Amino acid sequence: MRVLLAAALVLAPLFFGLGIVLPLVRFETMYFFNQSPSLLGVIAALWKDGDPVLAVVVGLVSVVFPVVKLVAISAEAVGIEHRSGLAMRLLPQLSRWSLMDVVLVALVIVAAKTGGIAQAFSQPGLWFYAGSALTAALAHGLAGRLGRVS
Repeated sequence: MRVLLAAALVLAPLFFGLGIVLPLVRFETMYFFNQSPSLLGVIAALWKDGDPVLAVVVGLVSVVFPVVKLVAISAEAVGIEHRSGLAMRLLPQLSRWSLMDVVLVALVIVAAKTGGIAQAFSQPGLWFYAGSALTAALAHGLAGRLGRVS
């Protein structure tokens, strides 16, 4: 079980990094205009296009919160963080937002397809981002279980 925890602790940040830099979705309109934004690209575009509040919210929920969560899970797994510490109190709050971005991108894909706006296709970034959230949840569960056993 410790090997599975170690693998999850390595894969979750790796998947997260790939998930925020690789394209999330590809939009094709009229077969000659393609867009494949990454999560970081979306945040930068929001900021540049005059939506700094939305850029900050998306950045917090999709980048900062997951990074804090991964650090807290790692601290719990290696025994640095005491169960009553700040990171452990934050984990349940941060976990609520784990797959929100994945759901939102899925809704955008469905809306684009059903609204006739464009063809939309999921890209590797979406799958890596979702994999990061699921692997982090696995790591958190294993770290908690091993912490109770030890």
